[in-house]
Amino acid sequence: MDAFELTATRCRELLASGEASSTELTRIFLDRIAATDEHVSAYLSVDTEGALAQAGAVDAKDPADRGPWEGVPIALKDILCVQGWETTCGSRILRGYRPPYDATAVTRLRDAGLVFLGRLNMDEFAMGSSTENSSYHVTRNPWDLDRVPGGSSGGSAACVAAAQAPWALGTDTGGSIRQPASLCGVVGMKPTYGAVSRYGLVAFASSLDQIGPLTRTVDDAAALLSLVSARDPRDSTSTGLPAPIVPPTATDLTGRRFGIVSEYLGEACEPGVRRVFAETVKAIEALGGECEEVSLPSVQKGVAAYYIIAPAEASSNLARFDGVRYGHRTAHSEDLLEMYTRTRSEGFGPEVKRRIMIGTYVLSAGYYDAYYGQAQRTRTLIIRDFEQAFRRFDLLISPTSPTVAFKIGERTADPLAMYLSDLCTIPVNLAGLPAMSVPAGFSEGLPVGLQIIGPHFSEQALLEAAHAIEARLAVPVRPQIAGVES
Repeated sequence: MDAFELTATRCRELLASGEASSTELTRIFLDRIAATDEHVSAYLSVDTEGALAQAGAVDAKDPADRGPWEGVPIALKDILCVQGWETTCGSRILRGYRPPYDATAVTRLRDAGLVFLGRLNMDEFAMGSSTENSSYHVTRNPWDLDRVPGGSSGGSAACVAAAQAPWALGTDTGGSIRQPASLCGVVGMKPTYGAVSRYGLVAFASSLDQIGPLTRTVDDAAALLSLVSARDPRDSTSTGLPAPIVPPTATDLTGRRFGIVSEYLGEACEPGVRRVFAETVKAIEALGGECEEVSLPSVQKGVAAYYIIAPAEASSNLARFDGVRYGHRTAHSEDLLEMYTRTRSEGFGPEVKRRIMIGTYVLSAGYYDAYYGQAQRTRTLIIRDFEQAFRRFDLLISPTSPTVAFKIGERTADPLAMYLSDLCTIPVNLAGLPAMSVPAGFSEGLPVGLQIIGPHFSEQALLEAAHAIEARLAVPVRPQIAGVES
């Protein structure tokens, strides 16, 4: 069987019909990982023995007693706690840490009987847009191994694009699911803030982080979202979704109004990306959708506001990594203060240190109102702009990323250029809205994504629109990995 044809939905069908066992499917993906990951480097670790044991347990059950998704393999971003698995968040400071519990999203997948293949690479503590900030290795884009897969969920996006798993979980703080989905040519969804429990998700910025799916099809995204979304009493910010997610069936967009966010089509947007987006707008109109430009003036300040709010929250959340309770502890210290200092200096990478220092600065006495307070007021303006736009439009659309995947090392010396990679995605997180990226086409042989944004808790409407657009565009998700495939 061809791994690229094995979407999660297809795996489910094969298991239900008895045409394949969970062990057979799991071996296909394990073999694919063995053949390709030395080139892609999407995984930090692969649990071959554990995955085959899980698959074997599923196969031993009476088919009548199995759940609908039981036996389907999945891979997990290394920021989600999995009991007994080393969970490092791509950082040296958590090397060797094995959580004593599962994240709620992981528990829901375990209860559904999914088979866990391994943990996926990421930017350290989800801070980055290229997966070059991992403390372990750089993940490469399957479409061009000299280019980044995006980040921070670059391992998740690259894994799915390379058919190393049928689907994966990632997290999105400022675009960290949607931007890598765009750069790797897969589907990525950031749900409404609170739709998926954050319990067991190692926090970067608590008011922004959200778990979501990366898949090869919209149908699979809907299925994975339905598996992980629910209210969780262990997460006070968790709300779940107002209604269960059902498989999307829309074939046209008649009567739906789409707002084209004009601020996302400026000079920062590459000509090739604008071309693909313009063609996608025509496809939406051919499906019966009504498209019109809309201005959201405050989103232009989104990146500036985000890089005050997110570091401020990170400086607080990452204070717990001090060498006392878990993770790395320096071997050289004379007193407690030196132990704190050396542990954090040795354990954190440059980008994490940069954001901790920025966050500490903007929260300090004398600067709080000038920076953090102003950023929060800007956040309110962004929320109001979106609210006003949704009075006129059902959904908003834009390119997911202003550029295609850039070369590895191209932006590492220029943090501001790297931060602008999330120009189109950050405001969605600041407003807590749901959004998704679907493959829209190619520019210079590299994937371009369409971002669809909806009001709070409009996940079903997003999935329906994406389903119709996906069928119309029929963009192939099959990169030829150099050194593996001709």
